[in-house]
Amino acid sequence: MFGAGLPSFAIAGLTVGVREAVLVLIILVALYIGVVLWRMRHLGRPPTASASREAPVIAPEPAAAEAAPAAEAAPEAAVFAQTSARLGSELINDGLARELAQLREEVDVMRGELAALRTDMLQELAHLRATQTVSPIYGDAMQMAVAGYDAATIAERCGIARAEAELVVALARSQVQ
Repeated sequence: MFGAGLPSFAIAGLTVGVREAVLVLIILVALYIGVVLWRMRHLGRPPTASASREAPVIAPEPAAAEAAPAAEAAPEAAVFAQTSARLGSELINDGLARELAQLREEVDVMRGELAALRTDMLQELAHLRATQTVSPIYGDAMQMAVAGYDAATIAERCGIARAEAELVVALARSQVQ
């Protein structure tokens, strides 16, 4: 049987297996996530008029002597609000300008790395094409020369002239150095 051998628990006269316990845990986690998401739906909304009704703002009535300074404070408050808004936008613009400069520097570095990788790739491609255009006999001769065989052995095994074998050995030595 599929569930045979799995431990089970007897709780209040009810036998609960591991499978049922895992299902109950999954359901509880899903309910918890649902409750959290339901509570989070209020976070993105602006406060409504009902919230302002709950906590009314009570402003004291200014006296006649206080009316003149309050009238003078209104333009100062407007100037302060404009200045703070301008400073805030300047700070944001400065931050964005710094971030843009940093991103440009990173792009320049990446372009340099890409150019270096491109030149490496082109060199390897040229080397690969050069090795593919070589006759298989001379390719084998070159591998033997790199392995350290002498010209006579290379000429004998590859079926080429001894002078050609000496040339291959000289080429292999020049590439190693």
